[in-house]
Amino acid sequence: MTTTAPARTIDGRVIARVAVFTALIAVLGLPGAIPVFGGAVPITAQTLGVMLAGAVLGPWAGAASVVLLQVLVAAGLPLLSGGRGGLGVFFGPTVGYLIGWILGAIVIGLIVRSSADRPRWGTTLLGCFVGGILVIYAVGIPFQSLVTGAPLEAAALGSVAFLPGDVIKVVVAAAVTQGLWRAYPRAFGPWRASRRR
Repeated sequence: MTTTAPARTIDGRVIARVAVFTALIAVLGLPGAIPVFGGAVPITAQTLGVMLAGAVLGPWAGAASVVLLQVLVAAGLPLLSGGRGGLGVFFGPTVGYLIGWILGAIVIGLIVRSSADRPRWGTTLLGCFVGGILVIYAVGIPFQSLVTGAPLEAAALGSVAFLPGDVIKVVVAAAVTQGLWRAYPRAFGPWRASRRR
């Protein structure tokens, strides 16, 4: 009589990595939010954590770390910048950006992991820019317009103020990703395994 192991098990190391990046995104909210000319959506360092989660963990584990953060926020923990938490944030003007974080982490991970064997500067910068800025804006701005009642063009124009800071975050995320790969590549998990989904 032979027993077969389950075809797929959840790796404890993956769970640990997801938890670490969830905590990182939460910690990046501690400095608080910076209001932009009285706008409905503030500047926050937490998108840097989203970029790093996607770049380091890959598309699915990176998105899982963002989802876990948002589940904890929905449960009432004040983990968003400015100490915000609770279900109310998912009905406010930032809801589209929160959704965009999940999709952004997936896109970042897919682009960064498109390199054959390790994160490359070019693909990391591209991934963080496309997923961490374009995708998040593409989801966040329409929802912001819908919730606030502001014209879409006005919401998009207001988001221009975020661009310089977000471009800096892209560069920082790429630099940290490259440095982490050199210092501790095990943090990335199996490189090719994360691509087989």
